[in-house]
Formats: sequence, structure tokens, C-alpha cells
Amino acid sequence: MPDSDHRAEATALRRFLRADPAHWPQLAPQVVDRVGLERLRRIVDATRDRVGGIREVADGPDGLTVGGPAGHVLAWARLDDEGRLAALLISPARPDRRGLPPPLVRWCTPAAFALLLWLRVVSCWTATDGSGWGGSVLGLTAGYVLYEGYWAAGTDPWWVRRPIEAGALAALGSVWRLPRLPWGDHRIHLMVGAALAVASAVALVRSRRHSWGTATALPLAAFPLRGDWYVGQGGGRGLNHHLAAPEQRGAVDLVQVGSTGTHRGDRRALTSYPAYGAAVHAPCDGQVAAAVDGLPDQAPGVLRYGPLYGNHVAVDTGTETVVLAHLQPGSVAVAVGDRVRTGQFLGRVGNSGNSTEPHLHLHAEREGLGLDLVFADVGGRLHRGRTVRARTANTLRQ
Repeated sequence: MPDSDHRAEATALRRFLRADPAHWPQLAPQVVDRVGLERLRRIVDATRDRVGGIREVADGPDGLTVGGPAGHVLAWARLDDEGRLAALLISPARPDRRGLPPPLVRWCTPAAFALLLWLRVVSCWTATDGSGWGGSVLGLTAGYVLYEGYWAAGTDPWWVRRPIEAGALAALGSVWRLPRLPWGDHRIHLMVGAALAVASAVALVRSRRHSWGTATALPLAAFPLRGDWYVGQGGGRGLNHHLAAPEQRGAVDLVQVGSTGTHRGDRRALTSYPAYGAAVHAPCDGQVAAAVDGLPDQAPGVLRYGPLYGNHVAVDTGTETVVLAHLQPGSVAVAVGDRVRTGQFLGRVGNSGNSTEPHLHLHAEREGLGLDLVFADVGGRLHRGRTVRARTANTLRQ
């Protein structure tokens, strides 16, 4: 069911879209000032054409929906104290499925993957010759490279990881059979298995070592979080869903994990995620270029349309801009124009913006292009599957 708190926004947006543009300055003065009347008119006209004429604005599970005979698009609105539109976003495209899939669907993929791995384990024990055994082992190796390297296996709970990892031990136990097996005529199996293992390993190494060739002017002085943090997204192709956005191509998403994955208990509760509420500190000196607060956290597993970064802070170092996003509402401790120093408290990890579970999104950009992240206290590449531990203790200021 949609949250009733958004009905006021839906009503205000409906009134705005149906009004004569001459009345827009009264209905949305801040939006008109920020966007401009002519550009706003083009946006509304394009939306009207996309949906075939605006019939209704309603609140739905994915966000506000602007609907017409040809379909609907998602929108987001924020009101001022007088109930007028203070901020507005309208999606330029038809909506796709948002949020997490149902639990049954979500667990089908790892279950199917585990079954395939175990079938390969069985083949290690049933192989009738050495070349067939070698092909099974190498094929299984390729599977584990995919799981450990591309899957972000560290975010899985123990009852998912342990059965999958147990397959490797079971396959290793079949080694005792090898001296008694004839070489056989299954060399093609051996060659295919070797090709799969080498190709998957090479692709993973390339993705983990990926570099755009353009990093921050100087290494960022300090990792912005304390403790151990798991890189859920980061690296090259196949490891980082940010690659499609040029300014985010070097971004990382940071979560905290334990034996039960990224959450303990009810996955629908924000407080079940150990990352939620963690202090975020400035990774560098600079001036605050953007500081947004007051946007609500998303419910875990739900993704309502709205501002991409949610509550966030952007720090201008003079040569690039460092963005720390998805912060907890009410936690942002700086304002635009403030000078910040490395280690200064900026806010807390939340789940606002384009986020399905609490995490910190971090990237650096220059002239609209994402940069490779380099830290003075963290060596090596930041890629999916890595646990980050800063080498030196940060000087933190609350």
C-alpha cells in the first residue's frame, strides 16, 4: 500500500500539471525560479506527450505516478510550508521494475547456482578417467571464480555460503581417486574446463584491476568510515553497476557484513543493518559544494522514485568533487560553503535516494567524469568482494 504521507504531494502535483502555466509561479515558486518557466513548460509538455495526456497523478509503491492513456511515468515532489511545490522531478522514461524481487525469486538464483556446482562435484566423484576428472575440477573452479569474484559472496548469509563452499571440499576429497583412474579419451572435457577456468580468472583479474587512467589529483587523505567495510559494488565490467553513469564510473558502494549477510533479523527494518547510522567523515579537505538533508530513508527492499543521491554531501577539493551519498535524514552536519577538514564528521550512513538497503555511495568526479578512487590509508584497488581496512587511524572530529 502507498504511504499516505505522499498524498499531499500527489494532490499538489496534480493541481500544478493541470494549471495554466501562468499560474505556475504561484503554485511552485521555488521550482520556477530554479528551473525557469520555459524549460519547465518543455518538461511538462514532453511528459504530457509521453503519457498521451495527463489524466491523473496518484501515489503508488514506486513513487508518484503521472498517468494518461499511453501509460505513466514516475515523479517526485517536495512541498514547502504552505503546501506549494518546492522541488520536482519527473522521470524522462517509462518506469521499469524497481526494488528487490520477491524472496522466493531472490533465493532461486543462488539455489540454482548451488545445484549446478554440486552436480559438478558429483561428476568429480563419478568420472571414469583422469581427463574427465580434470575437466570437472576445472569447470568447478570456474564456477567458484564466478561465485566468489562476481557474486559479492560476502553479502550472503552463512546458510547460503557454507553449502556452496562445502562443494569445494567435497571435490577436493575426490583427489584420492586420481591415481587409480586411466587417462581416458575425454581430453575435450579437460580442454573445455581449462578454457573456462582461465577465461573466468583472467576476466576477474582484469575487472578487479580496472582503471580509468584518471584518478584524483592527490590521494584522498582518509577512508571516510571506521571499521571493516565490504565493497558491494566497485571495479570494472561485471563488478560495478555504476559504469553506465559517466560521473559515477569509479564509484563504490560500501556495506557492513556479518555471518547473516548485510542484515541481522528483519530485513525490512533499517536498524537490522549494521551499516545504518555509522558515522561518515570527510575523506579530504575542501569546501562543501552540496549538502542535502531531510529526505526520508527508503524502506529496505523498496525503491521509490526520487533524487538519485538522497541526502548527501559533495566536497570540492579544488580539482575534483567527492560525493558521499544515501545519508540518514537529519544527520548531515555541514552546509554549502563550509570548509571541511579531513576526518570531520559529515553525517551518518542511511538509505535515502536510489538505495535498496543502507550503504555509503562514494565517488569522485571531474568535469562530469568519474575518477579512480585512491586513498592514502588504503592500498590497492577498491573492487567488489574486497573488505576495506584503513592502514592508519584517522583523526576524527565530531
